[in-house]
Amino acid sequence: MRFDGWIAGLGTTGGVRIVVGYWPLSPLGPFADVMVERADGHRMLLAPSEEVVRFVTATYRFDEVVICPVTVIPAHDRWDVAAGPLALTFTPGRPTVLGRLLRLAPGRLAGSPGWAALCDVPARVLMRGVRTRGSAGAGRREWYAARDLRSITAADAAWDGRRLGALRDVHPPVRFGFGSVPRRPSLTRVATTVEVSDGV
Repeated sequence: MRFDGWIAGLGTTGGVRIVVGYWPLSPLGPFADVMVERADGHRMLLAPSEEVVRFVTATYRFDEVVICPVTVIPAHDRWDVAAGPLALTFTPGRPTVLGRLLRLAPGRLAGSPGWAALCDVPARVLMRGVRTRGSAGAGRREWYAARDLRSITAADAAWDGRRLGALRDVHPPVRFGFGSVPRRPSLTRVATTVEVSDGV
């Protein structure tokens, strides 16, 4: 199963870490979801449907799941995210040095599991906690083939109307699956391949 889209990861000075998945192309149709880990380690999934919840929770681990509308409006200089109690706006910067290198890879290669596997060791060395392949649970294997990487330069996040604090690194790393997003706030263009054992 192939998912093409973007993953944004950022932290706040209030200790909340947020991971936004925006998937214009997927076997489940276009959708977005949000994974949140609070300062106390409580992990939440905000997802738009039961179908998305079933797929994501078979791959990642959460303490709480909330089904709610999840809207992502991407633009060159501003992304707006609304997901139940979460309201988030962030500003993507220019491609990083690594992002510019990733953009040089040919399109078909850049989105392949083989490319993701090749990038796994450099990713671990350059971005602590990041993995581009691994066992995703429920007999699944997963590959993240990054095609671009941009810094996030500013963000404003609120939960039920209460500000979560200023932008900061994703630290400690999030604990939803086999790897974290990069420590520095970032927006990654990615092709994700999930190999499932049960065909769903």
